[in-house]
Amino acid sequence: MDDNKYVDRTGSSKGIVVTYQGKQYKKKVQITINPSVMRDGGEFTSSKLIHKLERCVHDYFGLKYNLNDFNLKRMILMADIDVSSQEKVSAYVKVLQRIGKVKGFSPSNNECLNESASFCLDGNSNGVNFLIYDLKEVLANRIKEVETNRKKLKSIIENSEGILRAEVRLTEAKSIRAYTDKIDTSKQIAVLVKNSQDIFLATFVRVVPLGDFYKKDTATKIIQKEVQDMTLRRRMLRLMELIPEKKSLLLAQKALNYRKIDDVMEALAKINVSPITISKRHDVKHLKCLYSYLDDENNDDN
Repeated sequence: MDDNKYVDRTGSSKGIVVTYQGKQYKKKVQITINPSVMRDGGEFTSSKLIHKLERCVHDYFGLKYNLNDFNLKRMILMADIDVSSQEKVSAYVKVLQRIGKVKGFSPSNNECLNESASFCLDGNSNGVNFLIYDLKEVLANRIKEVETNRKKLKSIIENSEGILRAEVRLTEAKSIRAYTDKIDTSKQIAVLVKNSQDIFLATFVRVVPLGDFYKKDTATKIIQKEVQDMTLRRRMLRLMELIPEKKSLLLAQKALNYRKIDDVMEALAKINVSPITISKRHDVKHLKCLYSYLDDENNDDN
């Protein structure tokens, strides 16, 4: 607690944290909810979440506030991608970092994440952030800083081996409005929860190209074998060369100077080859397309 801010974590075991912030001209009450804690292993539906959240707000504030008195300003959509080993987690992070800048997003440094174990992008003007990181690394660092719930964190860390966590964060009111035209907070949450997988993937596909990751020589051989159109093949190979040179997928696409760049990306996806190649310095030779790990069961919302 500081002079103007107080965080009440007494409800954290139920998935709710309340922050009070006093300013010179205005006082603010903020609620942070964690649906995965609120559902406590039960069936997850938007109606049940809203009902549980409304009950929590009522139990905490009584008649002073209800859920619709609060404005929804932020939502985090998460997917825990089990790639089976810590070595693969590290390999995926390294190859994804080579994506660099993409259309509508720029690289950012998240102060809570180790730069070498994460790849983070901020939307240039859309209020959307994209993060993908080594979950075990993040939790291990957090346990060093937090003494409370230490045993619980240790247990979670033990189960985070080989997990690559991806997040799409809606961080502004306009990013919320982009996905729902509802005005009531309860209805906004219901719509966003119902469409969470589509919202998550809408950003994920803008950042991570479809296709398996290979060393450059292997990717080149596959393209030469599978693509009969010589002009298209030449552009695919050139894009692949430009990405490490420009240190950015977006800058490489611009340098290719081809107005039908989507045709090039679609052709690569069709043969399941990512234009992002694995660095010569890395021992791993092949990584499966991340989309092959994503399914309905490993998506979560916060």
